[in-house]
Amino acid sequence: MPSHAPDASPRDPATSIRVVGLGASAGGLEALEQFLAKVPPDSGLAYVVVQHLDPTHKTMLAELLQRSTPMPVREAAEFVRIEPDVVYVIPPNAELTVVEGVLRLARPRPPRGMRLPVDVLFGSLARDQGEAAIGVVLSGMGRDGTLGLQAIKAQGGLTLVQDPASAQFDSMPRSAIDARAADIVALAGEMPAHILRVASASPPPALPAAGGATDAPPLNAILALLWEHCRHDLTLHKPSTLTRRIERRVAVHGLGTMAAYAAFLQHNPEELDFLFKEMLIGVTSFFRDPGVWAELRSTLVSVLKARPAGPTCLRSWIAGCSTGEEAYSLAMVFKEAIAELPEGGHCTLQIFATDLSAEAITVARRGCYPASIAAEVGTERLARFFNARSDGFQVAKEIREMVLFAQHDVILDPPFTRLDILSCRNLMIYFSTALQRRLISLFHYSLRPGGLLLLGGSETVGRSQTMFLPLCPKSRLYRRSDNAAGAGPVDFPVNRRSSMRPPAQEQTVSQSVNRPVNLQPLADQLLLQRFSPPAVLVNASGDIVYVSGRTGKYLEPAAGKANWNIHVMARPGIRTQLAAALRRTAQDGKTVELPGLRLEGETEAVVDVTVQAVAEPKALEGMVMIVFRDAPPASGAAARRRPAAGRADSAAQGELLALQEEMRALREEMRASEEELQAANEELQSTNEELQSANEELTTSKEEAQSMNEELQTINAELQTKLDDLALAQSDMQNLLNSTDIATLFLDGALNVRRFTEKITRIIHLRDGDIGRPLSELASTLIYPELHADSYETLRTLAPSEKEIATVDGRWFLVRIMPYRTLANVIEGVVITFVDITAAKQLENRLREA
Repeated sequence: MPSHAPDASPRDPATSIRVVGLGASAGGLEALEQFLAKVPPDSGLAYVVVQHLDPTHKTMLAELLQRSTPMPVREAAEFVRIEPDVVYVIPPNAELTVVEGVLRLARPRPPRGMRLPVDVLFGSLARDQGEAAIGVVLSGMGRDGTLGLQAIKAQGGLTLVQDPASAQFDSMPRSAIDARAADIVALAGEMPAHILRVASASPPPALPAAGGATDAPPLNAILALLWEHCRHDLTLHKPSTLTRRIERRVAVHGLGTMAAYAAFLQHNPEELDFLFKEMLIGVTSFFRDPGVWAELRSTLVSVLKARPAGPTCLRSWIAGCSTGEEAYSLAMVFKEAIAELPEGGHCTLQIFATDLSAEAITVARRGCYPASIAAEVGTERLARFFNARSDGFQVAKEIREMVLFAQHDVILDPPFTRLDILSCRNLMIYFSTALQRRLISLFHYSLRPGGLLLLGGSETVGRSQTMFLPLCPKSRLYRRSDNAAGAGPVDFPVNRRSSMRPPAQEQTVSQSVNRPVNLQPLADQLLLQRFSPPAVLVNASGDIVYVSGRTGKYLEPAAGKANWNIHVMARPGIRTQLAAALRRTAQDGKTVELPGLRLEGETEAVVDVTVQAVAEPKALEGMVMIVFRDAPPASGAAARRRPAAGRADSAAQGELLALQEEMRALREEMRASEEELQAANEELQSTNEELQSANEELTTSKEEAQSMNEELQTINAELQTKLDDLALAQSDMQNLLNSTDIATLFLDGALNVRRFTEKITRIIHLRDGDIGRPLSELASTLIYPELHADSYETLRTLAPSEKEIATVDGRWFLVRIMPYRTLANVIEGVVITFVDITAAKQLENRLREA
């Protein structure tokens, strides 16, 4: 039976990158190299490696693994978004997690024992990827990775463990196998093929609730095998959930169809245990949905204050408790509520916590949990209700003594009764609608007047709103109503387990096989047709399932829509007596004789009717046989002298009984009509509430969209302001350069043109389209063939260069070459300035001549 599942599903695997988590310890390097060597470089998956490392030394793990794979191997860093076909390696002295497809690093908490970085990674993968999570445990010492694989398996992900015989150190693989957390046990080099086969498998189509699907017979066969092996009935679970879990096992074993998997189960009984555990969705945590627990605590305080003074013992039932976190959470909340009472109160609480999984019950009874629960519980509750251990925490004895754990099937086993609190969170979402309605009626019966019912965030009481009054609709907290007008009969599962049969399988034997002719059945059939009286076989509802002989004299179809019910088709003269006889037969199982009934419209037609319950064969058990025999008409004189005793008295008595039964039937029809109207009204109210909720959600979404739009407009305005500032700065710089009347040329690190002033065009032939051209390709009037070499030397040595250079037209320029430095003091090219010194050179020449 599924336990708790999250209200909010993880990220959609179809829109995110699937991550394979690999955990190893001592001797794990060789296994990691064997694994990565078999991974194709275009698998589309990302790989995150966690190995136990010395926190005080730099690791060479990335360089070592790079030798085994063509994929890039990188050391993980904070806030790095995961890319496909990349291997990420944990750095020393860190805990690595995956949150919304992004790597997160944190310093390890002060250890109370051995650190478990593999469990930390796998737990984050289970939360982030859900059913798409993949965890691999390789060689290593200790038991790190076991709890993480269990978390991935609980979400429906894929778990793989290295064959202990091939591991250099087998403690980690054996721990995971002993905990039954491994879907596949294989050699390290064989694991990538299994992973790629499962990852490439297309999701299975959802099956309809009824027949008509091609996969229905294999599904029924698998459920029948599970029933025979485990004695648990899963036929009332949603077919889509069952199919999805079965298809994953089909992919794990590399089988093509569900029918092939059904055949595989027949020859591998141990696989039935794995499949049954696959069906149990054991996801839970302490104080999940804190708002729900706060509301429950407030309600408990109000209930306890309203109770009369004196000792009181309350009873509670947690259905689908998984590993016990919710049961212990309820016990802690009750203790906190008692502490809020003025005098402390004299009230105790006995909690019955049940689950279908025996292994989960064993874990819950121990009450031992890993150190990671500190984030869920909180510091105050951790100090008050838990005892520290070397491997985590254990629930305090006073809390454990409040809870009684037991293996229990809510579908087949009797319920707990006289309850004050009943919690069934996120369990019924996996059941069919009919089973949900049956359980709601059962819960109403189990609770005392005014008892509390707590459901999951995705669950409601459906059409049974008259049974429960909502105290907090968002928290799904209800109070039992004593005025349950729509409550029908409670379907108790007390004897259902012994009477259950495995699901029926399709008959595959052809009916057209030629067989030898047998005269006996043919003769029997002829005798029945010629000499047996007319008769009909009806079920408990009065519907005709079989007709023998000619019954048109006693039965006739009613006008309007076709209806094969005996109460509608019986002739008016015998209808009331027949209805009374059927009711008497159903009550005491005895045969009822109705002699001398006169058919209306047939003055001389008299019929004797026999109503007999059918006990054998078993296939017809619960049905009723109605036999009609024509009575010989009495002579005229005898008819006139017949006294009003005898048959007349029995007929009158039968008429009276029939009238009483008819009145009772009319009352039941009126009650049924009233219930249907009430159900329709409740359905309309429920639809109205859902529409109101949808409207509120749309309003909230609209407000969020408006807020986001305003934020985008603000960001756009800020960006526009920055662009304006940059444009103004660009204009200022351009004007500054032009105002200096100095020819300037900016080159990048490859000595390509980056920017130039207008003055430079009179020396070097440049246009706007020359941006990005190498300096060596530019034509100029300078008699300076060493310009490119001097620029490169300045860029290399960072030493400025200054020379007086003549031009072909008789002008002189002072050419100064300097490194280009950014604000961050980074060299990104050179700056060349050309200062016209022609006048100075002419003056110098005249002075020399004088």
